[in-house]
Amino acid sequence: MGRINTNVAALISQHRLGRSQRDLSVTLERLSSGLRINRGADDPAGLIASENLRSEIGGVKQAIDNSQRAINVIATAEGSLNEVAAMLVDIQRLVVQAANSGAMSPDEIKANQLQIDSAIDSITRIANTTTFAGLRLLDGSLDYQTTGVSAADIQSLQIHRANFGTRSAIPVSIEVTQSAQKAGLYFLGAGIASASTIEVKGKDGGVSIVLNASAKASAIMAAVNNQTDVTGVKAEYITASNPASGIIFRSVEYGSDAFVSVKALTGGAFTVKKAPGDATGVEIDEGQDAEATINGHRSVGRGLELSLNTTSLDMTVRLAEAFGTGTTSFAITGGGALFQLGPKVDSNQQVNVGIQSVAASRLGNGVVGYLSQIGTDGDYSLLVDGGARQASLIVKEAIRQVSVLRGRLGSFERNTLQTNVNALNITMENLTSAESSIRDADFAAETANLTRSQILVQAGTSVLSMANSTPQSVLSLLGGR
Repeated sequence: MGRINTNVAALISQHRLGRSQRDLSVTLERLSSGLRINRGADDPAGLIASENLRSEIGGVKQAIDNSQRAINVIATAEGSLNEVAAMLVDIQRLVVQAANSGAMSPDEIKANQLQIDSAIDSITRIANTTTFAGLRLLDGSLDYQTTGVSAADIQSLQIHRANFGTRSAIPVSIEVTQSAQKAGLYFLGAGIASASTIEVKGKDGGVSIVLNASAKASAIMAAVNNQTDVTGVKAEYITASNPASGIIFRSVEYGSDAFVSVKALTGGAFTVKKAPGDATGVEIDEGQDAEATINGHRSVGRGLELSLNTTSLDMTVRLAEAFGTGTTSFAITGGGALFQLGPKVDSNQQVNVGIQSVAASRLGNGVVGYLSQIGTDGDYSLLVDGGARQASLIVKEAIRQVSVLRGRLGSFERNTLQTNVNALNITMENLTSAESSIRDADFAAETANLTRSQILVQAGTSVLSMANSTPQSVLSLLGGR
């Protein structure tokens, strides 16, 4: 063929060379960027999958940062609580020392009281000044707000965790089906005829009491009540206005942990019963725990204290002594510290934790008193007769409350936050590996493609040159004329 207007061979060579140059360009781009997908045209489906994975990776990275920041917040609060606990232990030591009044002068007791005042002020100051990036941690700012709580039904309420989800408030309904009871034994009669020795035991311990012949009920009751702080058992007339009605021995506390045991060691003339109408005597009786249904969940309490721990609500409530059985309700309207622990913003990946105030006016309870009341101007100062005994009970309760709060925060940090970080790190590794397998370039394969593309471009250039020179053979035909 001697056509020169259309050089088919050159067109074919040019087409092949263009493809080789594009392949070489793509390979060079991948090797220079390290990515297999640099634009949507490289792999549309792979780009979609990669972008989705990148979005998840970004969320997981931030969730890890959130969890680490939450750990720092909890660690800051727990560090301050450690100092509060140390000061409470010092206050307890000073109270016990001051109770040794036979070996301490009034001036020394006053000095102890001054140290207690200073420690109380320091505890309140720590509560008010412990902050993290401007967020107050221990002054009650992170506690929950409630409405509708009846003081006649509920003595104290602590909400540890509440997940609101999309709700603005969490209604709480408590239906008490079994009331808490103290242990009790009855002694019927106005006194005893012959001398006896009885053993009285309770939750706190036991004592032996010697009763003289013809001891009246009033003498028996006084002897028992003189040892109440040792035994945890208190005596009172069955009918308050009638000493001849007999005596009821009651445990100071409520619940199955509390018990009363009254046994005649000598004399054999002292008999007690569980109820005035019983035909036979007994030696021991136990209290009864409250039972209730809280938002549909059964709760078996400990004395007057009921607890609920579900995925949406963790709380402890102490019923009022006079409440008995029935229903009471209230609502949690806000508060708490909300931590976003997952890559998606929904209630399943959030945790809301409450941190109560540890100011001196909040440590303790309405039964034994509050820490602020053992200050110089308080009702249970060391300078008040009998103040050391009540102060020791208040400090004991304050130490328990701080210890429980520290334990809850420590458990939250270890079992929720730290495990969440570990799980998210594993998720991060897997997501990154999956995204890398889709988007990142395989340098071994791309290097081989580079060599191939370079050879093809060089060969294509050479062939195109040959194809372009082929029409010149026509000149030989013209020359032959």
